[in-house]
Amino acid sequence: MPIFHTYDGTELAYHLLGEGEPLICLPGGPLRASAYLGDLGGLAAHRQLVLLDLRGTGDSAVPDDASTYRCDRLVDDVEALRDHLGHERIDLLAHSASGNLAALYAARHPERLRSLILVTPGTVAVGIAVTDGDWIDAAELRRDEPWFEAGRAALEAIRTGRAVEEVWDAVEPLTYGRWDDAARAHAAAVPEQANSEASAVYYQEEAFDPAATVAALRSVLAPVLVMAGEYDGGPTPDRAAELAALFPNAELVVQRGAGHYPWLDDPGAFTRTVCAFLDPEVHSVQAGGIRLAYRVWGDPSAPPVVLAHGRGGDSRTWTWIAGRLAADHRVYALDFRGHGLSDWPGRYSFELFRDDLHAFMEARNLSGATVVGHSMGGAAACLLAEQEPGLIGRLVIEEAPPLIPLDPPRGPAERPDGELDFDWPVVPSIDAQLNDPDPAARERLGEISAPTLVIGGGHSSQIAQDQLASMAERIPDCRFVTIEAGHLVHTARPEEFLSALRSFGMD
Repeated sequence: MPIFHTYDGTELAYHLLGEGEPLICLPGGPLRASAYLGDLGGLAAHRQLVLLDLRGTGDSAVPDDASTYRCDRLVDDVEALRDHLGHERIDLLAHSASGNLAALYAARHPERLRSLILVTPGTVAVGIAVTDGDWIDAAELRRDEPWFEAGRAALEAIRTGRAVEEVWDAVEPLTYGRWDDAARAHAAAVPEQANSEASAVYYQEEAFDPAATVAALRSVLAPVLVMAGEYDGGPTPDRAAELAALFPNAELVVQRGAGHYPWLDDPGAFTRTVCAFLDPEVHSVQAGGIRLAYRVWGDPSAPPVVLAHGRGGDSRTWTWIAGRLAADHRVYALDFRGHGLSDWPGRYSFELFRDDLHAFMEARNLSGATVVGHSMGGAAACLLAEQEPGLIGRLVIEEAPPLIPLDPPRGPAERPDGELDFDWPVVPSIDAQLNDPDPAARERLGEISAPTLVIGGGHSSQIAQDQLASMAERIPDCRFVTIEAGHLVHTARPEEFLSALRSFGMD
């Protein structure tokens, strides 16, 4: 367990989990030992977590001066840790009450931040009040839960000053997206992890000057991610949006089904969101209610190209192709829902992937772009070209299923062992559509107005090449080419794939 001595000589401890670029993590409580953060839903598999035990908590020492528990005075401990680690700039994550501490740190040391992640953060430091009404509104979202009536009554007791220990216990389920065994164990650890005497000092009025803090946050140029839980009452998503609006370069993500501890409620959703934010090569956009991650290459003023991956892939499958196209184009490669670092909502279909592509292009103002789609992505692009004839400038369909009923139909697929880079329900959902596709998709091929190139992978492909050729014949301005590569043409024969694109006019 590493330690360091902060500005007043107090010995502070921190815990290291994982490898890679360090991410300093500040626990909430206030003044709760960092152990409750765990590995933040598996985030330690992607970054080295530096979990600080604030003074008087966990393995850190109790200070000689109790007034140093005040939130504004803890800023110097965070800065001392940065200096101890030897980093000019840091990635900083703060949960709950430490959202206030992180806001004060950002206001005082904006030049030290590389990025800031505020997870269900406290908002006292910026003068945003969490009201009784916020908690009641959040509680009403849980009306169907078996513990709702007791929790709602407990909130009323707290509001009217009648709270006793049993009342606070009844409120605990409201802070979790799922009140299961893991949540119960997490909540049960609070007494041994919290420094209740110090927490009273943390919020002393002298610690905060909201007007000055808000003014200072306008100079924070580092990217900021504010994460709210759909069911959280402190802060609610609306209050979190108010906080995000105070930073020049902030985005708000509301995690569905989550409460105050989103990494417990859905570890995968939490980790994907944070990883996408921390990766400088990944961007995110809210499109049609879904957070879509994407990568981008090339000059922003160059002609745009959108690359749409196949089932089970993600934007990284296009890296080599995108790098080459970027010499003359602005290239965007998105992760469809249920894939890569985008949201995994659990519902999937060709039509929903079409809608993702549509919403992404609208959000990024990409009307008239060339769209290149592989397999599932090609089918989605084809459906979009039918639905919105003027949106796509040129269309390239690589080895897309022609949406003719499979004969014989596919049987149930067995999920592979281990973690996947995509949401497994994608497979049975799409297989069901391949077995019994909507005939309207083929009937509307003649409505595609964009110049179109269909690329087949030849005799070793799993797609019937005569069906691809027939699909090309139905599209008014279309040519069909074969590259003997199998289904993964752009990865197996990248140079030939690029040559076909160039001959199609993508110079």
